[in-house]
Amino acid sequence: MLCRQAGQAICDHYHAPGADQYRSKGDESPLTQADIASHHILADGLAEITPDLPILSEESSEEDKARRREWPVYWLVDPLDGTKEFLARTGEFTVNIALIEDHSPVLGLIYLPLTGDAYLGIPGEFARRYQGPDWRYSELATRPLAEGEAMTILASRRHRGPRLQSSLDWLEQEWGDLERDNSGSALKFCQLSAGEGDFYPRYSPCCEWDTAAGQALLEAAGGALLGLDGEPLQYNRRDTLLSPHFLAIADPTHAIWQQLLSREAN
Repeated sequence: MLCRQAGQAICDHYHAPGADQYRSKGDESPLTQADIASHHILADGLAEITPDLPILSEESSEEDKARRREWPVYWLVDPLDGTKEFLARTGEFTVNIALIEDHSPVLGLIYLPLTGDAYLGIPGEFARRYQGPDWRYSELATRPLAEGEAMTILASRRHRGPRLQSSLDWLEQEWGDLERDNSGSALKFCQLSAGEGDFYPRYSPCCEWDTAAGQALLEAAGGALLGLDGEPLQYNRRDTLLSPHFLAIADPTHAIWQQLLSREAN
């Protein structure tokens, strides 16, 4: 599988001398040789599989990024999500591949290079985790919020701030006990989809290639990825590639989320 080839290239760099070397991009985010190698493998492979579909990657040219508004269907790729985690040697990085159609993710794949696990979601069809050399799979489903039990909050150790803390303070007041589980990159979407967490709020900057695959996976498993307007995130709608702040929710039917969204609106 294509993601396995990209993952192997990332691992080769991760375990090699000089893995902590990088250069800064225009937005001051790091770019490593692993990012570049994975990008070329995915871009070339997807072009061979679906030659009629354009590809937008985090490492695409500025020309491609400018032309994307003309594309009703395209691949949206983050060849190495969690570059800072890669450099910090935490192991918490992923490969993200999403198929966008009419501004929505209709397929999402998140691959974990170090474990070889692949999380695949097609909303309305299935959410699965594939493991092992023969890709054995298990079905994924989000879990319902259980009254009287602690709510598990998934967040990044790198992204804190007063707005996040204010939301968590409100949840603690309204719900009760909160348990925080920190992890990097798109792993939080995998955890939600596997029933290993309840809520992932994001009030710090990220881009569309950071969220699209995770959104498809989460929706396929029964969850939701909502902007602070209460609507599912959409793609290729704006001049910027930055994603709006969002709430990733395992059990979107619970009333507490509408209460939180009303609070955010005010």
